[in-house]
Formats: sequence, C-alpha cells, structure tokens
Amino acid sequence: MVGTKPTLVIPVENQVRELDPKLLLACVAARRGFSSVIGSRRELELRIASFSRSVYLSKSMTVRSLLMFYLARKLGHDVVTWDEEALVHLPPEMYFSRRLSSAAMRQVSHLFAWGEDNAELWRQYPALPSGTPIHVTGNPRGDLLRPDLLSFYAREVEDICSRYGEFILVNTNFNHVNAFYAGLNLFKPVKAPGQRPEFGRAARGMTRAYAEGLRDHKQAIFDHFQHLIPDLEQAFPDYTIVVRPHPTENQEPYRKIAAGCERVQVTNEGNVVPWLLTTRALVHNGCTTGVEAYVLRVPAISYRATVNEEYDCGFYRLPNLLSHQCFSFEEVCLTLRRILAGELGPADGDERQALVVRHLAAQDGPLACEKIVDVIEAIAAGSAEALRPGLGARLSRWSIGSGLGLARWIISRFQAGHLSPEFQRHRYPGIRLEELRARLSRLQDVLGDRGELKVEQVTDVIFRISP
Repeated sequence: MVGTKPTLVIPVENQVRELDPKLLLACVAARRGFSSVIGSRRELELRIASFSRSVYLSKSMTVRSLLMFYLARKLGHDVVTWDEEALVHLPPEMYFSRRLSSAAMRQVSHLFAWGEDNAELWRQYPALPSGTPIHVTGNPRGDLLRPDLLSFYAREVEDICSRYGEFILVNTNFNHVNAFYAGLNLFKPVKAPGQRPEFGRAARGMTRAYAEGLRDHKQAIFDHFQHLIPDLEQAFPDYTIVVRPHPTENQEPYRKIAAGCERVQVTNEGNVVPWLLTTRALVHNGCTTGVEAYVLRVPAISYRATVNEEYDCGFYRLPNLLSHQCFSFEEVCLTLRRILAGELGPADGDERQALVVRHLAAQDGPLACEKIVDVIEAIAAGSAEALRPGLGARLSRWSIGSGLGLARWIISRFQAGHLSPEFQRHRYPGIRLEELRARLSRLQDVLGDRGELKVEQVTDVIFRISP
C-alpha cells in the first residue's frame, strides 16, 4: 500500500544541474508506489520536521551535513546519500578532508556511488563507518545521458537550435576564483595590500599550499578563457559562441566580454544536456561537462594553455583525458576546424571507454534510478512496522520544527553571502507548477510509463509527487 511506504525527500541545490535527474528519480519511485517531496535544498531542510517518516536523499556528507542528518534521524527519517561532486574529484586525502565527515557518515544508512572509482575512493576512507553498504548504482544525472532517454530534451533541442543556430559551446568552471560572491572563492579578498588572504568557502578541507596552488592555476586558466572567447568569435565568423558559466560562478566578467562582441551569448539556462546535443563542439578545461560530452559522443576540446600536472591529473584528469587536448589557441582553432569540417569526431579509444565504465555505472541495463529505488524499497520493507509516534516523540518533533522555523526566519534576513536570498534564487530560481507537471509528463513518456501522477505544490519551491 502507498500509505505504508516512507516518503522520499529529494533536495535540489543547483536547479539547472540537478532538477531534471531528480524528477526522473521521483517518476521511477512513483512507479513503485512511493511519494516524493522535491524542491529547494535549504527550504526542505528547514521544513524537515513537517514530513512524516521519510527517506532523506542527501547530495553530500560533509561536516555541514552533520546537524541536518542528526535532526533527520531524531525525527525518525532514514538518511541515504551520494556525493554530487564525486565523479570528478580531488586526490583522496584532500577529498576526504573536504567532502567527507565521519560523524555525518555515521548517520547514513546507505551510500550510492557513481561508479566503481567512486566506490573504491570511499572504501579507502580510513573513517568509513564499519558495515555501511556502498551500492554502485550510477547517478540519475548519468541516466539522462543514455540514448533511450534523450528524447526528453527534444523540445529544448528544437528551441536552442531556433534561437542560436550553429554554435560553439564554451563551458567554464572558475567558481574557485570567480564565484558568485567573493567569499565563496578559495580565498577572500584582502582589505589591505600585503595582507595574507583568509580561506574562502571553496578552500574548505584543503591545505593552504594546495589551495594557493589551485588558485594560481585556476586564475591563469580563467585569464586564458577570457581571451579565448572573443578570439573564437573572430576566428569562426559563421558561428555563435555560447558561454555557459558554472552554476555558482559570477557571470559578470563574461557579460562584459559579450558586450564587446557581436556573436557571444552568455546563458546558464536549463540543463546542459540539450546544449551539448545542439552544439558543434565543446571547449572547456577540467569541467564535468567534458565527461557528459564524451558519453553523448559530442566532440570536446580541453583548452590547456596553462598546465599544472598536480591539478590537471590529480583533480581534473577524467574530463581532460576524455577530450581532445589543446595547449595553445592555434591548436584549438586547428582542432575545431577539423571538427566543423567533419574530419574529426569525439575523442575515442578503448582506454577512454574503460575509464568511463569505471567512473560511471548504469550506462546500459537498469537505470541508476531503478537501482537506487531498489535499495529504498529494501529500507521500506525493513521499517514497515513503523508506529504512530508517542507523546515524547511528538514533543521532540514540535521542538525541532520550532527551532528550524526560527532558523528559517533568521536566514531569510541575510543580505549577502551564500545564505542570501539573491544567491539562493541564483542556484534555485524555481519552477512553475504547470512546467513541473509538463516535465514529469515528458519523463513518463520516455519511460513508457502510463501511470497517473498527482503533483501538488507545497510551497513556492517545494512540490509533492505521488502515484
């Protein structure tokens, strides 16, 4: 019975990257009789006390997740998680200190890995709680790269083609040095010349030496890309140059460049998949989009005018290896001309394919979403005897809910930084109920699912999806 199953709570932090894959997960869950609550991560966490027994699907397990996990467990929810950033990850020791908290992981019942590389990375973690199951399921983002699901983006593909025509896509990932707010960078701005800069949020878990080296490397690449964009426009007059910044980047430097050009467009609209399906070629450096382009068989170039093997091979190895690597602007132009002439396709070879298989599971066979819901069904079966909470539990729920309500009021007053309403709207601009229903309907079409869904708006940024 639907009523005996826990609700699946699915937080979304970066809407353009996460919403579509997580709607797919909600569709697959609904086919198995589960209801899902999906929406803004911050708002869902602040309202966690209002949900009945649930499975909370987190996207990370950092020290910042610890309080949320503790409260969720106190309220009777089960916590499961994947790491949204584990496909392209830092070297193990740095990754462990930055992305994992042993205390937070002790609150987690199941881990979902992108692929065997991700699973092996977690197994190496010295503080991995004993007995925590790691499921190599793949990730819902990988599902939407599969040929059998790509028709979901047919409408976006048609719209992009009609608006932009023939274009070259430039994807950037300079949020370490060009973040939406300066405090989100690796280092905060100094207030006086010669002052030693303090760590920004992006440096969490890094040594100072590693963070300084990464800052210098990323800044050098960022400088090269700011020259690359107008130079590409001049070198390829028959093509529009579409610049797609990282979801947490400051877009203003790119808009200034576009203002001095005729055929440069800057946009972060929608999921990246339809943009990859419509571009003639992708140019990036160390961006996860390079992995997605490889899976979609889209020609991709990694522009490496500045090289630092410690970071290029230790952090950005996967997307760089899956792309044609160019070390000068002249080499980029030569490679692009061959691609545009049809003489050169996507990067290829058995070694690259083996690399992708190791990193990204569920490229065929059952969807990653289906494998994840298999685990959730087992969780539900193991807790089917959940009883109506007693008075003590209800009082605890009330007190936690009151505390989170106060926190929500305080946070709403922030005017700057990562907690500000402006930054939250940037990461999660929201979606209308009608558009959400339309996207769910299209997902059901590609799944061949004829079941009826009930879609309700809980708040302006939270929705309930039920079978």
